[in-house]
Amino acid sequence: MKPLIVLDRDGVINVDRDDYIRNLEQWIPIPGSIEAIAKLSRKGWQIYIATNQSGIGRGFYSEAVLRAIHERLRTLVHEHGGFIEGIVWCPHTPEANCHCRKPQTGLLTIIQAMSGQALAGHPLVGDSLRDLQTATAKGMLPFLVQTGKGQLTEKALQQPENQALGPVSVWPDLAAVADYLLQS
Repeated sequence: MKPLIVLDRDGVINVDRDDYIRNLEQWIPIPGSIEAIAKLSRKGWQIYIATNQSGIGRGFYSEAVLRAIHERLRTLVHEHGGFIEGIVWCPHTPEANCHCRKPQTGLLTIIQAMSGQALAGHPLVGDSLRDLQTATAKGMLPFLVQTGKGQLTEKALQQPENQALGPVSVWPDLAAVADYLLQS
């Protein structure tokens, strides 16, 4: 089976905004992230993206806007010779208590069905505590990038209540993670 990786979107692939990315013009890739995704894909990795998008539930943007952003992401990766197998998202607010919003594992269950393989032991790259909790809950290998909210998350990992996550691999950005995985 092909190696598989799950990526968070905001703060990992693109610049995050506290006031939400509300249109295509506000979606800005982090330098090196598109190339990293394409490089992994060209080397045989299956690329999946799992992202919370509560801005839809809050009425800040529509699913049509989200689809346009994801189409732009796919196009950029394709222009670099790569392919994204699937992008799944949760449109709900935290108050909805849904099963798909990270740190719940519903999005990963969808990816598992799409890929046809168990996710345990595969890497999940994120910048938030929610991402790391989701990875751990599904038996995945948590990789933390210092982009987005990653530096704040790295500090939060030192808190006693977060020690249960176990070891978390910390990297400057997605490009560094990709280089490491391709050398392993």
